[in-house]
Amino acid sequence: MKKYIYSLFFLFALTSLSAQRFSASLPNYEAYKAFKGKALSDKFSNIESVKVIYDLRKQKMYYFNSSIILLHYDFVVNYLGYSHDLEVFNNENYSNTEKNRDFLLGNLNHIKGTDKWIFELAASDHMPLPLIERFFTMVKNSTFIGEKLKFYLNNPEMMNWFQREEFKIPCVKSDYIFGELKYQEVVRGSNVGILQQYKIKDLETTKPSSDEIIILDGTPDILPNVRGIIVNELQTPLSHLVLLGKNRKIPIMAYTDIEKDNTIKRLLSKKVELKIEVDTFFIKETTKKIPTKSAGKKKKLVIDNSVTELVNLSEIPKKGINYIGSKAQNMAYLIAISKEIPFKVPENAHAIPFYYYTKHIQNPTISPLIAELLASSQKDSSVWVTKQLKKIRDAIKKEPIDPELISKLNLAFKDAKFKNFRFRSSTNAEDLDDFNGAGLYDSKTGIKGDSIKSFEKAIKQVWASVWNEASYNERELFGIDQQNIAMGVLVHRSFPDELANGVIITKNIFRENFPGITVNVQKGENSVVKPEKGEICEQFVAYHFNDGKDETDFDIDYTSNSNLNDNEPLLTRKEMSNLYDVSKKIETKMYRYWRKNQFHPVDIEFKIVGEKRDLYIKQVRPFND
Repeated sequence: MKKYIYSLFFLFALTSLSAQRFSASLPNYEAYKAFKGKALSDKFSNIESVKVIYDLRKQKMYYFNSSIILLHYDFVVNYLGYSHDLEVFNNENYSNTEKNRDFLLGNLNHIKGTDKWIFELAASDHMPLPLIERFFTMVKNSTFIGEKLKFYLNNPEMMNWFQREEFKIPCVKSDYIFGELKYQEVVRGSNVGILQQYKIKDLETTKPSSDEIIILDGTPDILPNVRGIIVNELQTPLSHLVLLGKNRKIPIMAYTDIEKDNTIKRLLSKKVELKIEVDTFFIKETTKKIPTKSAGKKKKLVIDNSVTELVNLSEIPKKGINYIGSKAQNMAYLIAISKEIPFKVPENAHAIPFYYYTKHIQNPTISPLIAELLASSQKDSSVWVTKQLKKIRDAIKKEPIDPELISKLNLAFKDAKFKNFRFRSSTNAEDLDDFNGAGLYDSKTGIKGDSIKSFEKAIKQVWASVWNEASYNERELFGIDQQNIAMGVLVHRSFPDELANGVIITKNIFRENFPGITVNVQKGENSVVKPEKGEICEQFVAYHFNDGKDETDFDIDYTSNSNLNDNEPLLTRKEMSNLYDVSKKIETKMYRYWRKNQFHPVDIEFKIVGEKRDLYIKQVRPFND
């Protein structure tokens, strides 16, 4: 009898436990709320999610507690008695046929703070369209959501079906989600500081204190030296604000409703602690001390002015970083790599060495202004520093350039097929391991033989950008010795016929310990890193699901589509696959040139050019994450 009672008790306990872990339906939001967890990927910052499984053999639906059971595979092994390994599970249950499948796997997502509900498959799931529609309908019928449920298109295959009008269920793209985004984690972390609010235009004359956390009414061109930043507009994940913020290691977030948030307004001028996480943030008054920043050692920069000739980058210069800068040296590496891997590099690539910049700024109308800036006791006055920097830039642009340099450029490009050339910064203070210098210096176009857009004008504008407010302030903040800054110039043909341009990071920045590359791409020459207000670029993660055993493993997971291209894909599947292969090979080759370990991702800039849609790689540098 005791044994019988014990068995009943054990059965009841198991049933009760199971009831807490999963359910065949979600009758109301409270049921959903009890099971919700974080989405596996951080690609959206306002999504809560419940994982869903339909057992094809037993014809049973399972919604399960997604904060306790993190993976579909964990659930089928621990609760449904599945006995195969993960690779078999993935191959059979994400395939393009129902034949070998045991399960249909999905995610029921809710955009927080709205009444929008999205059903999503893994981007690597190649479920046949009829099966998708059947699964979607079963979810709709077994939950309280009903007609509000939409199906999210997150890979090229689904996009193609949608373009051909093959879906019979309501489908949405990323704009459906982005329209509801109010909060975005830009740089994760926490800090303590005095909360203050500024308008972007205020920053022209006002310098926020270094112990402040500031609220801004837009995206600053120059990142102030502060403890944390809250902006009111969403950011492109690979924008200069993001990259510089990661470099600074300060918390940064976007919050579009900041002006309406009276709770935060009541904290203005008070000492607060700001904590930024993927899907939420916390800000509260605090008595914690504001941590002091250690000045650290001045970073000495190397300048080798012994090289006086133009450097042809078709051969790798020895220790070129010391006389032409990192960007130009890396271009020489790319040119060498392009001889083994199928991508193009900008033609006619040369570098103007530091020698010419150093010689130019030694002019008596320029060097005293630089000396006055670096020795002045007025460096805490942003107004005085701004004026002095402008004087230096104006003086650099006013003085004539060494005519010998122009003669050498004209000779180097005598037989070039191109007239338009791009002059790009290549200082000894950018593209470094701990200082990327993203967006700090200028690039300009010069036209061969043109009297207005001349080579001379373009070079002097690039040289002058050494003394931009943003570049000067960032070097000050990082303790870089301003006496030793030098500007080389990378020169190559320009691209008036680009169809798309973008940035690749050779890691999955949205999901920890998961393979892939992250790509941001935009139509034409519209900037990915400094987008105009309201522009959304195409963004996706590309990865091989099972370690790239063959081409069928290659998958694309869209985060957003370009609103400049009617939310249609900018790149073909073949182009995306090529980007993946090329970028991973460049990463491996650059490890060898830089003598780094193989766990350090790289940041690659690319263009799609001309009628043949050629892939050009125009830059590679370490990614400081």
